[in-house]
Amino acid sequence: MSGTDRTRWWPYVLLGLTCLAGWAFKGHCGAYWTDSIQYTTGCYSDAVPFWGLRGVAAGQLPYVEARMEYPVLTGGLIWIEGLVTRTIFGPVATAAHFLGVVAAVNALLAFLVLAMMERAGVDRQRLYWWAAAPPLILYLGHNWDMLAVAFAVAALLAARRGGGANATALAALGTAAKLFPVLLLPLLGLGALFPAERRGVTRRLAAAALLVGIAIAYWGAVNLPLALGAYQNWSEFYRFSGDRSGTAASIWELLAVFGVWMSPIAQRNLVSGGLFLIGATVIVALGWRRHGHRPWLLFTPVLAWFLLTNKVYSPQFDLWLYPMLILTSYRLWPVAWFAFGDVLAYFAEFWLFAGMEGHLPAATQGQIALAAAIRGAAMLWIIAASLRQPAPDWVEQSPMPRAGSPPRPDRPRPAG
Repeated sequence: MSGTDRTRWWPYVLLGLTCLAGWAFKGHCGAYWTDSIQYTTGCYSDAVPFWGLRGVAAGQLPYVEARMEYPVLTGGLIWIEGLVTRTIFGPVATAAHFLGVVAAVNALLAFLVLAMMERAGVDRQRLYWWAAAPPLILYLGHNWDMLAVAFAVAALLAARRGGGANATALAALGTAAKLFPVLLLPLLGLGALFPAERRGVTRRLAAAALLVGIAIAYWGAVNLPLALGAYQNWSEFYRFSGDRSGTAASIWELLAVFGVWMSPIAQRNLVSGGLFLIGATVIVALGWRRHGHRPWLLFTPVLAWFLLTNKVYSPQFDLWLYPMLILTSYRLWPVAWFAFGDVLAYFAEFWLFAGMEGHLPAATQGQIALAAAIRGAAMLWIIAASLRQPAPDWVEQSPMPRAGSPPRPDRPRPAG
């Protein structure tokens, strides 16, 4: 094996070590939390309460027999992981075993993301940034958002190859796992309506209509059976999202805690939604001149703005943004700034909960605000930079050809 062949696997080895660290971070608590250990050490995981409270241990079908506040594909993944846990460990299976299976599946998805990045020609430095991602340590065993992350990365890379239909299908499936990949769909539609090459109006409208049809078909194929057969449980995710007041590190909750602006939930939904739509429109309008021939690059700043303005900012949401930053940011040092803010916000939020239960270390709302400000400043910088700076070099190179197809010449780098 040549030196080049050996070094190709180094990012995979590093990712394996990162995943082991992620498992150690969550798994050391086991399934029986005492003295707020899930908060003081940060080892909280949704998998532990889900094992007993959502019928996973009993093998109940999500939505049909058990409540589930996740979209359909994530609910299906949870059921499959429960089945695997019960099959492997039998009647002695516990929430700790389930947590191990959840972390293992998320690790496989993290390796899938790395393989997709490598196949797309992402440069080695960025592969290492994913392989050593701090959010993977924090969230590998936290919940199930890696499924939607994998779909979103696949959709972004499909769009980069010029496969608008494939990208739309993947983003629609990602939306059936977690809501955030839906933000990519309007950008793909705009790309069809206003392509870089000249096309007639009829062709452009037909191309955009085709993408709309694909999105509806793929999302509907996995949602419609349960929406018709178990509407109340199927729709819980959407009701739950609308009824939530907010989380400790969201801007709206911080404004309320410090008495700046108190708002009922309905008003908070309206204002946060309106602010997001206005800001996203401005981001796309300003970014179109530089990235209009590749509008999928604007998914990253739009997603960052969504996280900043959303009333709910759960810690694991940072896992959504991190791989998109690696793929689309021209410079990577702001990504490190964002990751640092993520770690600060994570522990500040869980230590706040520890303090509420009378345990140490404890954090205050002021410390949460400071951590959220550091992370938020990084995100605002990233949004501004994404509108001003060109795409990273790997994007400018021709996508890797499919097997059996002739190589394609590099595309010229746009001026400016």
